[in-house]
Amino acid sequence: MGIDLTVLHWVYLLFIFIIIAVMIMRRDTTLVCIIGIFLLGLLATSSLTTALGGVFNSLIYAITQLLGTILVISVIVAMSHVMTKTGINDVMISPFSKFIKTPTLAFWVIGFLMMVVSLFFWPTPAVALLGVVLLPVALRVGLPAIGAAIAMNLFGHGIALSGDYIIQGAPKLTADAAGIPVSDVMVASVPLVIIMGAVTTVAAFILLKRDIKRGALVVDAAEIKELDRKTSRGKETLSRKSKVLFAVLIPVLLLLDVTGMILFHLQGGDATALIGGTIIFILMAISLAAHKNKGLEKITEYLIEGFQFGFKVFGPVIPIAAFFYMGDSGFQAVFGNVLPAHSEGIVNDLGFALAHVAPLNTEVAAGTLTIVGAITGLDGSGFSGISLAGSIAHLFATAIGSGIDTLTALGQIAAIWVGGGTLVPWALIPAAAICNVDAFELARRNLLPVIIGLVVTTIAAMFLI
Repeated sequence: MGIDLTVLHWVYLLFIFIIIAVMIMRRDTTLVCIIGIFLLGLLATSSLTTALGGVFNSLIYAITQLLGTILVISVIVAMSHVMTKTGINDVMISPFSKFIKTPTLAFWVIGFLMMVVSLFFWPTPAVALLGVVLLPVALRVGLPAIGAAIAMNLFGHGIALSGDYIIQGAPKLTADAAGIPVSDVMVASVPLVIIMGAVTTVAAFILLKRDIKRGALVVDAAEIKELDRKTSRGKETLSRKSKVLFAVLIPVLLLLDVTGMILFHLQGGDATALIGGTIIFILMAISLAAHKNKGLEKITEYLIEGFQFGFKVFGPVIPIAAFFYMGDSGFQAVFGNVLPAHSEGIVNDLGFALAHVAPLNTEVAAGTLTIVGAITGLDGSGFSGISLAGSIAHLFATAIGSGIDTLTALGQIAAIWVGGGTLVPWALIPAAAICNVDAFELARRNLLPVIIGLVVTTIAAMFLI
């Protein structure tokens, strides 16, 4: 049963619009989110001290909810560093280089490998793992560096990150904000991720081939020599036999993890913990084997590098996640049972009210979620705004009476494709740097394919709600 909306509800809604406006202006939302939490607490409790304490406690609540995701990403990045420095990544990828004979094969092989590796390691570490090995191979068969960057970018930061089926960082954020199980978002996202990925990558490939045929894109021989020189550095800490052993052991262990997830029905935090624990032991084993007497210290050093990356990436996410948790269970956890009688949470109440005053249809809901997701991605994170997408999906689904899982997945996909590293130039830096291309040029080439993909995916979502 819904209730009459109070000032508390309107303030929460107002701050959602303010946050969207700030994102459109490409400014950080931390200040707005913290002020919003403070005002919500002050209105609900009429206590200045409780409202001030609530700001801090809301951040603790958000960190508590996100900590598993932050930690697993941190240890994955730590492991990718030691794999790159020891040359294990070279050995893991080298068999696939034999299949790359033409520019077309280079594009699709690099893309699919990037997608698979990104599911386990996340795209930024995956770019480092794959790029230094496969880019010289691609250049030799005639695929320009910008083509390799597009493939790594769309398959990794697009397809793999928008689904995030192994680490489950993205679906956890959106599912928590929408108030539904992580598994619901993951299942609903599968057809949307497939449609978005297929349309976008095919469109990008067609445009790329067109420019190669026209001679607008060519391979510079100097690029190949420079890349060969870079990839030959610092890879002598392990013997060839040890590298091969780890190159085989790592994917076997990770595949066993996936098998365990299926057999024991592990999802969300349990699945994340399994992957994280396995990776920590892999990291320690490689460090000890590679650095011998210095291995103990190197383990700590690699973990510190990983933690620095993890908290740097999630630093902007924590305040905005804290605000959107206030729309659901987070409010009661932080400020206690102070909502009006019969309230089912701020977002639920807004959804009920919206359903009564302005009934919506699936077309409007799907279009709105895509636009909101894309807008939240403009900050270049992709993750900082997907809590907003989940929260709005909850609101719209309550209004139309169905489709919360599909709407949540759609908002997640739009946010990550735009902000996770395929359109916003400052989020494209990892792939652009590895391939030595201009990030703005990469963003420009991705623009039309991603827009086409979002339009087609949104239309598809209308039929799935």
